Amino acid sequence: MNFTFEKFIEYFKKGIFYLLEYNIKYLKSELNYILAIKIKIMDKVSTIFLALSLIIIMLGMGLSLTLDDFKRVFVYPKAIFVGLANQIILLPLIGFALVSAFSSKPEIAIGIMILAACPGGPTSNLLSHLAKGDIALSVSLTAISSLITIITIPFIVNFALIRFLAEGQMIQLNLLETIIQISVIIVVPIVIGMTIRRYKETFAMRMEKPVRKASAIVIILVILGVVFKEKDNLLFYFQEAGIIALSLNAATMFVGYYSAKLFKIKNKQAISISIESGIQNGTLAITIAVVLLGNSTFSIAPMIYSLLMFFTGGLAILLSLKKKEKPVEVNT
Repeated sequence: MNFTFEKFIEYFKKGIFYLLEYNIKYLKSELNYILAIKIKIMDKVSTIFLALSLIIIMLGMGLSLTLDDFKRVFVYPKAIFVGLANQIILLPLIGFALVSAFSSKPEIAIGIMILAACPGGPTSNLLSHLAKGDIALSVSLTAISSLITIITIPFIVNFALIRFLAEGQMIQLNLLETIIQISVIIVVPIVIGMTIRRYKETFAMRMEKPVRKASAIVIILVILGVVFKEKDNLLFYFQEAGIIALSLNAATMFVGYYSAKLFKIKNKQAISISIESGIQNGTLAITIAVVLLGNSTFSIAPMIYSLLMFFTGGLAILLSLKKKEKPVEVNT
């Protein structure tokens, strides 16, 4: 009887342990499943937030634009041409030269190329104003380059993906689909903002400042979101991308200013061309990385760049305020 009872206790214990082990495994799998769903939901929410953030920023830009901003290409074509050549052609070339020279990791190289493909943004207009540049030229360059880069971004990004990703990791943007997606988040809100400005100018003028403030808050939230998501690798990425992002920012501003001077463009316009060449729409670059490519690691370089550009932009403001316009001599 004793023997049977001991056996019963032994089997009972084994059964209890088996049930506990099974339940723990089941709970773990359920928790992993719930966590995976939660991550997917968070990714979806962050994707929607990013797209909405950019739409708000571009709507704010639209509220400050009129058709005259696009007509200025005929008023001073040389300044517009030099500014666009810097943004559309030289910026991606400098970006590619830097990531090649520094032998950057693929995610950093692609992030830099995405950034180099993007136009200027509202921040560049604000910095041009503070630096006593030609604000009208700055706004026109931002507006025109925002339209042109809808076409050029997919080609430059696809080139970067093919050039820097290994064969097994290869992804490519659908050109037509990407152009439509970028149009929705750039052109549509700009057109809506311009339409409001055209027919409800008083309302647009009243809303311009609050929307600009909202845009600044949104940019900060976007950067903080990327920082939080990649916090474990942030120091490593900063070491990898920091020097390249800073070099890109400084080199494009330098080239922008002196290429304008080479074409004998006056100082106020040269300042705006410099800032428009070196201060890119980081939020758009982050949105392309996260929303269109579905890879937050590609957004690290644009995020670091978005932080550094305020320091170099501030330095540009200080230098431009110290540099006085030379008086024009009139022959009599």
